[in-house]
Amino acid sequence: MSEYINFHGDDVPQSEPEKALFHVIPVPYEKSVSYGSGTAEGPAAILSSSCQLEVFDGKSTPAQYGICTYKPVDCSGGHGQSIVNIKDAVLECLVCGKIPVVLGGEHTVTNGVIDALIEKYGTEFGVVQFDAHADLRESYEGSKFSHACVMKRTFDKGIPIYQLGTRSYCLEEHQLRLYNKIPYMDAEDIDRDGTDAFRLPDDFPEKVFITFDIDALDSSVMPATGTPVPGGLTWFQSMRLIESIARQRTCIGFDVVEYAPMSGLHSADFTAAQLVYNIMGYVSRSIGVRKLFSIS
Repeated sequence: MSEYINFHGDDVPQSEPEKALFHVIPVPYEKSVSYGSGTAEGPAAILSSSCQLEVFDGKSTPAQYGICTYKPVDCSGGHGQSIVNIKDAVLECLVCGKIPVVLGGEHTVTNGVIDALIEKYGTEFGVVQFDAHADLRESYEGSKFSHACVMKRTFDKGIPIYQLGTRSYCLEEHQLRLYNKIPYMDAEDIDRDGTDAFRLPDDFPEKVFITFDIDALDSSVMPATGTPVPGGLTWFQSMRLIESIARQRTCIGFDVVEYAPMSGLHSADFTAAQLVYNIMGYVSRSIGVRKLFSIS
């Protein structure tokens, strides 16, 4: 089992919460996985592999703005208490006026994150979702709080959604997207039209939260996830899309979820950690974030 350590390990001294732009919050929540398992081990594996990352990401040094790593959120209780614990941890970050970086865990963890963001920002933000699946089911396997329902719960709270990389969803979800005009670019659309075709709608909120289900990546890039689906995003497609989001809007936080480590496949651990750090980089370089969080 991977050890819970600070993001970037000894390479980056941990900052005090008030001085760290990025608050890394591990959430080993796994209660409704329906195919492959292991997402509870994801946060620790990402943190362990983050020690091997270069501090310079090729464009800038996101760590210079400070990283504070939390103790893992207690997810040992039932769903309700776990979601409250997640919300409380994220609120601790938001009270400091900083950016939460949540490491899941199954996608259900985003429910607690959204609750915290609503308490801070009301419903004046949107969610950009990277995912193989729409996650818009009303319920799945008898639960409204399954990982397959997380975006429906977000939608029900009045939060606008934009979906990227989707390619596996049921008829119910397809019809809900069309009827409610939920904007999306499926993976096939991105492959055909290119990432330059991606534009958030003019009426999409200025503040956005990015939720990155790691199965958005093609399974040849990222096999270590519960439900890998072929035909996903390449690494550089994902990077260009993240960069575009950061250019178009102001990112107030993000999560990376559904990473399920595979024994002996440390390349996947490293890929997940690099993804987290690269998002920090795109976010910290964006004009909107630099203004909102007073980055000089």
